Amino acid sequence: MKTELLYLVWVTVLTGVMWIPYILDRIAVWGLTETVGYPENPKPQSAWARRMMKAHVNAVENLVIFATLVLAAQALNVTNNVTATACVVYFWARVVHLGAYTLGVPWVRTLAFAVGFCAQAAIAWQLVR
Repeated sequence: MKTELLYLVWVTVLTGVMWIPYILDRIAVWGLTETVGYPENPKPQSAWARRMMKAHVNAVENLVIFATLVLAAQALNVTNNVTATACVVYFWARVVHLGAYTLGVPWVRTLAFAVGFCAQAAIAWQLVR
């Protein structure tokens, strides 16, 4: 498997499991019955869980862009050291983004997002050049 596809899988797996910790927090805060139901006035979840939910939404939004770029590069056979490195960098930027967002570290979160964006831009540049 090419590096680009491998890291697309890893980014997808990471995005796919991000919900687990904040749902466990929801169960702890609301109780199981409220969690599986539709409470009218739920208690607020822990601050870290609310931030993690936002990080998850951001990861899903960006997965659409990242996956499209990686799959287009594969389909067009535009894979090289730049695209492979960009995919590795993107994965680790998302890991840092998740941690920084969850822990409430704004500058690190923003920097990690910007690094991920630049990684996506590098793949896009390889496609259009």
